[in-house]
Amino acid sequence: MIKLIKNENFKTKIKGKQVDLYTLKNDNGITAQITNYGGRVVSLWVPDKQGDYQDIVLGYKTIDGYLNSNEIYFGALIGRYGNRIAKGKFVLNNSVYKLATNNDANHLHGGVNGFNNIVWGAKQISDSKLELTYLSKDGEEGYPGNLNVKVIYKLTNNNELQIEYIATTDKATPVNLTHHSYFNLLGAGKGSINNHLLQIKASRFTPINDVLIPTGELKDVKNTPFDFTKPTKIAKHINDEVDQIKYGFGYDHNFVLDGTGLRLVAKVEEPISGRILEVITNEPGMQFYSGNFLNGKDVGKENLPYKYREAFCLETQHFPNSPNQLNFPSTILKPRNTYQSTCIYKFSIKE
Repeated sequence: MIKLIKNENFKTKIKGKQVDLYTLKNDNGITAQITNYGGRVVSLWVPDKQGDYQDIVLGYKTIDGYLNSNEIYFGALIGRYGNRIAKGKFVLNNSVYKLATNNDANHLHGGVNGFNNIVWGAKQISDSKLELTYLSKDGEEGYPGNLNVKVIYKLTNNNELQIEYIATTDKATPVNLTHHSYFNLLGAGKGSINNHLLQIKASRFTPINDVLIPTGELKDVKNTPFDFTKPTKIAKHINDEVDQIKYGFGYDHNFVLDGTGLRLVAKVEEPISGRILEVITNEPGMQFYSGNFLNGKDVGKENLPYKYREAFCLETQHFPNSPNQLNFPSTILKPRNTYQSTCIYKFSIKE
């Protein structure tokens, strides 16, 4: 049974801006709830092979949960730059830009007040479509340019949660938007993700150093713990005694996705429930994070603690630290150009 969160649990004002909770449904019964605080997917109800619905994303049943959380990115939109920028600085057009540092000496997920912490303008277009907008002003968190951002969430009758990102700027600036839902196909708080079967269509990944910054190398996944080219249990190599796994405390790495254009890049299957999640994107990379820093301190929507490795993230993106790596695909958006990115999470059941 679907237990919708009440809108009044989210009705408040933050810095004078109204926060609300919006419900999207498709004709098949799949239901998502999204708040304009951080553009967060708060709940996502998907059936299993028995027709039983579970909420498969981590989150909270009140706005206070998000405001007081140990894990600040649950379900959030991330920007201006998803992932890390080394030492919080980059050079663009012969100018040095210094960003907020919020991950030791590095800049992570847009800084101290990234897009996960702002109240987006919101307009519900239909029962299945929500439009969010935000103007990130010149100098915000250290970034150049006024960046106009639009994000459209749409829940289709093909059981897809589509996320479309569109942005324009009046000065050249790095842009790398992504989405940070924590998934567990058993249900949020319902157990380990270790036996989920993961496939990623990536023959290379970007190795990291001991502070999780890419070295610049594009390394072949073959004969490494990062070979998910065939369906593989997440737990199979997650504790291997190799530096890359040690640096990430498990998986916290960007995969170099095969192909170009809008294509299927990943598939996750949970054997007990039969739920399947597929990821479709036009991005060149995807961060796979295996919930290594979940510690049970955060108690979620059904009063269940969110424990170590009880959720995973698949964040479609450009590569981390691209503004400082000339061999990575560029993330610089210029005036008169339009940033467009697509992420689709598609749900099905194994026959």
